[in-house]
Amino acid sequence: MPELFAVTRTRGPNWDHARRMEEQTDWQAHAMFMDGLHDEGFLLLVGPLEDTPDVLLIVRADSVEEVGARLAADPWIANGLLRQKQIARWTLRLGTLDRHAPAS
Repeated sequence: MPELFAVTRTRGPNWDHARRMEEQTDWQAHAMFMDGLHDEGFLLLVGPLEDTPDVLLIVRADSVEEVGARLAADPWIANGLLRQKQIARWTLRLGTLDRHAPAS
């Protein structure tokens, strides 16, 4: 049965700090990859953690291994723009992850 996971990723050694996220190498391939995982229901929530080089992903999967394997296929992992910091099981105690609810 699928569980929830919180994933923290951070900028890798090839991140160009002089460029915006959308101007990084292979932006289009990364965006398509992430959009596909979201469309499948694997990625539920994704966004940068303000004033840090990190990004938080909330994922639905069967295991930590599945999360790691699926995210390893991201072109930005392969080219060193991102790296995985942490994958941890996450228990949602309050609120909902209704995909149709508006973000606040």
